[in-house]
Amino acid sequence: MSAEGMGSAGGVSAARRREVLDALRRGAVPAVGLDLLAVGLDRFERAATEDIAAVAAGGSVFKAVRGEYGSGKTFFTRWLAERAKKAGLAVAEVQISENETPLHRLETVYRRLTERLTTATFPPSALRQVVDGWFYALEEDVLATDAAAGVNAEVLDRAVAELVDRRLADVARTAPAFAAALRGYRAALAGGDEATAAAVLAWLGGQPHVAASARRAAGVRGDLDHFGALGFLQGLLAVLRDSGFRGLLVVLDEVETLQRVRSDARDKALNALRQLIDEVHSGRFPGLFLVITGTPAFYDGPQGAARLAPLAQRLATDFTADPKFDNPRAVQLRLPGFTEASLVELGGRVRDLYTAGTSGAGVGRIERLADDAYLRELAGAVAGRLGGKVGVAPRLFLKKLVGDVLDRVDQFDDFDPRRDYPLTLTSAEMSDLERNAAATRADDIDLDLG
Repeated sequence: MSAEGMGSAGGVSAARRREVLDALRRGAVPAVGLDLLAVGLDRFERAATEDIAAVAAGGSVFKAVRGEYGSGKTFFTRWLAERAKKAGLAVAEVQISENETPLHRLETVYRRLTERLTTATFPPSALRQVVDGWFYALEEDVLATDAAAGVNAEVLDRAVAELVDRRLADVARTAPAFAAALRGYRAALAGGDEATAAAVLAWLGGQPHVAASARRAAGVRGDLDHFGALGFLQGLLAVLRDSGFRGLLVVLDEVETLQRVRSDARDKALNALRQLIDEVHSGRFPGLFLVITGTPAFYDGPQGAARLAPLAQRLATDFTADPKFDNPRAVQLRLPGFTEASLVELGGRVRDLYTAGTSGAGVGRIERLADDAYLRELAGAVAGRLGGKVGVAPRLFLKKLVGDVLDRVDQFDDFDPRRDYPLTLTSAEMSDLERNAAATRADDIDLDLG
């Protein structure tokens, strides 16, 4: 591992280090600290920085990430999200699914977006904090220009209401209910009616079945529909911008699930995705960074994007050259997946992160017993249990490294992983993808020799 990498591990706070290592013990992608584990993402750093800067300046960006299962798509998008938060953007990760979040119903996508909305300061859902911060910012703007508003509550309320209308003028042309709900929310708070305020905010977040009394109080009707969702997204971006956030990164994860839905719903979903991309490129959503992730089968197969020619044209990217010459500025980004060498490099980063929080003789013992040679042995063993598919191995490799090897070396002076740790992988701890990979081992195939 490079000195630079070791230095970055040593400079990590104890809380951040613990959060990363705890996530790896559970076999999960950490919510923070992904820059410490970013192996093979150097090629994307410059383009990602440029895209985030463009969004922060009021532009809009769309990217499509492609990679096989286990290639690190979730890791990549969370790495990107961490960088976006540091640049002042809000973030929302939405997992597309046939039952919970069908893409052909954009109102469900918007609802999940508000449920998963997070910032560098607030965890999901940060919608209320964002809206409250927006009204506070509007009041500050009014007070800075109108001295009378500071001593007269009615003057302040009237001036803020007028400012709401001006700030949301563009949104009101396509989604007048968005501004109405904001006014209703503020009125309910001013009247001390917390229940109505919470219900109106839920309606603003796209939640269905909000009490009719709350909707009447805000002057809105019905539930958000597919066509109104884009207008509400536009409104949310305006609120974020005026609240001090520089934009919004939205990740639509696992769009390949569209291939498994009914043909009529699939066609509607593909067209909805095409519409979203066009709206981003048209400039309707200033401050939006939209990212989708999917497998190569979705981008290239007959049941995916290729089923809708206009969508396929918008996603088309040339991947015929050597992967090392892939263009990080292209609309579609290809993740190369893990090799045994990159897996060992990742293990080295985790080991150095672990030892940065260890003192005394434990540091030397970990570095000696879990050296790079052992990491290669462990990586090879895990990949071997998964049918030799290295790209599927990172999650279990890191789970075993932290929870079964490093923790034991740290706590037991006489523990030697080469002698005392026979690798075990059980079906219960595997994902469906990992179980399928494990089932491809030659000695797991039953042959009828009768």
